[in-house]
Amino acid sequence: MTEDDIFTPNRARSRPPFGGAQARSKVIDQDGREIPDGAPFQPFDGFHFDFRTSSANPFGNLTREQRLARLEVIAKLLDVAFVLPGTKIRYGIDGIIGLVPIIGDIITTAISLWLVREARLLGAPWHITARMLANVAVDGVVGMVPVAGDAFDVMFRANIRNVRLLRRWLDKQPRM
Repeated sequence: MTEDDIFTPNRARSRPPFGGAQARSKVIDQDGREIPDGAPFQPFDGFHFDFRTSSANPFGNLTREQRLARLEVIAKLLDVAFVLPGTKIRYGIDGIIGLVPIIGDIITTAISLWLVREARLLGAPWHITARMLANVAVDGVVGMVPVAGDAFDVMFRANIRNVRLLRRWLDKQPRM
């Protein structure tokens, strides 16, 4: 190996592998036709997904009541989905994920903040949103305390409180 070989890094990569261009395999399109070597790539432009109006999107084009029902289901899953055997104590995924120190509380707080964002998209005013954010903040901050925070997560149920706040406000609004 000479000094020129060391200082020309692309020299070895400029040759096609395995004996040149003859070793290149055929390129076949999705219909089984061979594409010639010099053919320019022309993407098919007639097919695309538009998830905003598609029935495949579970979050697109939902009515106000459907969005609120979805928020209620998520809040129940987070706060009261399970019952502690032998007791009447209900807990949710928030209490389970919150057992993982720091990261679990950050994840559950992020999900709770998503619920607040959805409430804002439903038209909740700033005072309702501020109360919801206060509930999430209390749940997130106290939830970070190692053992007592986990018990507080099970008892406080910030997401249920937030959906209840939103439901009360929406019930007072005129229907459109």
